[in-house]
Amino acid sequence: MYQVKEAFYTLQGEGAQAGRASVFCRFSGCNLWSGREIDRASAQCTFCDTDFVGTNGINGGKFATANALAEHIHALWPQSTSRATPYVVFTGGEPLLQLNAELVAALHSRGFDVAVETNGTVLPPPGIDWLCVSPKGANPLAVTQGDELKLVYHQPDAPPENFTSLDFGHFFLQPMDRGSEQLNTQTVQSTTAYCMANPQWRLSLQTHKIAGFE
Repeated sequence: MYQVKEAFYTLQGEGAQAGRASVFCRFSGCNLWSGREIDRASAQCTFCDTDFVGTNGINGGKFATANALAEHIHALWPQSTSRATPYVVFTGGEPLLQLNAELVAALHSRGFDVAVETNGTVLPPPGIDWLCVSPKGANPLAVTQGDELKLVYHQPDAPPENFTSLDFGHFFLQPMDRGSEQLNTQTVQSTTAYCMANPQWRLSLQTHKIAGFE
């Protein structure tokens, strides 16, 4: 049984694939936080700004089989003659608590490239086409190689220098959303300064928030 909070067609807003047409599929649940505000202070990730509780979001629901969920995702991709390769991004919560090889295969059979955005604490199934790891605090990584490492900055217990030797194709720093325009501007400035001083890292902005799309 797959439990999906929400699924929708949009553009990828962050990182190396920013601007790419994508179906986002957000799984319910996470291994670092319950998603309940009452538990935030004691969570292993305290700055999450995403609702991943339940299955009541847009196009959310429970899916008994991999083929059922793959068909649901396929129906969200534009049915046109476009030459673009269909692309799905699994996120959460923590998507690797649910994503398995059977679902990856079902999507590949429908022509999709499969991407994952994970906190890196759970090993992925084989066959993923784009693997993005976003470390959260001091939680140890089970995944130390992939296509993209995207670190929310600044996390006092997860400084960028802890990750520079890992085997990723791209290294991004993404300013933490701190809830106000003034604080966010300060964080963007400090993140930009770090990237300029340490050019292994590239700046990732949440363009979906800037441009006003989901």
